[in-house]
Amino acid sequence: MPKLFGYLFSLLLLTSSAMAADQILLWPGGAPGSQGKTTPETLRINPPDEEVLSNINAPAITPFLPDPAKATGAAVIVIPGGGHREIWITHEGYRVAQALAERGIAAFVLRYRLSKAEGSTYSLMDHSLGDVQRAIRLVKSRAAEWHLDPARVGVMGFSAGGHLSVLAGTHIADANPGAADPVDRLSARPAFLGLVYAYIPDDIVFKADTPPTFFIFGDKDPVVKGQGDRYRELRKLGVLAEIHVLSGVEHGFGIRPTNPPHVAIWPTLFVNWLDASGFLKAH
Repeated sequence: MPKLFGYLFSLLLLTSSAMAADQILLWPGGAPGSQGKTTPETLRINPPDEEVLSNINAPAITPFLPDPAKATGAAVIVIPGGGHREIWITHEGYRVAQALAERGIAAFVLRYRLSKAEGSTYSLMDHSLGDVQRAIRLVKSRAAEWHLDPARVGVMGFSAGGHLSVLAGTHIADANPGAADPVDRLSARPAFLGLVYAYIPDDIVFKADTPPTFFIFGDKDPVVKGQGDRYRELRKLGVLAEIHVLSGVEHGFGIRPTNPPHVAIWPTLFVNWLDASGFLKAH
């Protein structure tokens, strides 16, 4: 049955009606802090076919837009993981965006600068988080073009990408009306947080204004230790939250054809939560 599911899943990806557009640079004139860095991205392949990127100097998003007949008006910035050293952009990026777009949710896969890559001059807070905040603002700035509700643009992160998602929801960059760049005049507050086996350091401080949060991870994953407590912390603060723990599952499952059925269903759990929380309905 799992092998059959994997085959059908692969076939679905090949026949999908949701379309990915070309990359869009977050800063067309060059990202702040990347001046003079012109070397191209580095690509390696994790067998059989997963792309893993590093050496990111030109942060960008790749849009996956839904069929207009299915579109809900909601959007997600998808942030793959990789330990802040690289970006596993296939199973935690493109496939996730494809699955969301098939369900009527616009998705934007983020290439962000890496603070822990060998020889990196980038910092977590100024550059990696700055790329997430800029991506949120950029999507909001083009909401009319993409038929989105700017109040329903959230983030979903995996592992280190989940760390960035949590930072975006706890270090909120407000609107800056005086910014020279019109994109930077918009708020970078995400409408919601999707945390998929996210790394959440102990120094993260949740507050009552933390966006609604969805947790999902495996019970054999050491990276997510203590997340049940973080869920309860949010609920005590009055923040809308939901948690799912997958039995017998380790770190890094993403979307892969080899995932067993009880893991493969996780995107549906996330979409159901968005729907129940009101994010898939026009306000």
